Amino acid sequence: MPLDRLKKKLTTEVLWIYILSLLSNKPMYAYEVKNEIEKNFSFAPARITSYIVLYNLEKGGYVTSEWEDSEHGRPNRKYYIITESGKELLKNGKEFINLVVSKIG
Repeated sequence: MPLDRLKKKLTTEVLWIYILSLLSNKPMYAYEVKNEIEKNFSFAPARITSYIVLYNLEKGGYVTSEWEDSEHGRPNRKYYIITESGKELLKNGKEFINLVVSKIG
C-alpha cells in the first residue's frame, strides 16, 4: 500500500529527526528515547534501530553522551545530549519538511 510505505519513510527511515526533537527538550537514555517516541509520535521503532541511530548521531557529532553515576541502587545510564550541530540539523530538517508540505499542500 502506498500509504504504508509513506508512513515507514516518514517514521522509521528518518528516526533521527524524532530523536533530535526529543533530545532538544532534555537529555535521555536510549531506552527512554524509544519509549518517548512511541508515546509522543505514535509509532514504535525497534529498540536496536533506536540504538543504531543514536550511535550514528553521536558519531556524526549531532549528540554527545555522558554516563550518569549510579546512585541509590539505580543502574548507570548513558544519557544523550543534543549538540549545536544537532540543533542545526533538526532546524534544517523541520524547514525541509515544512517546505515539502507547503508544496504539496
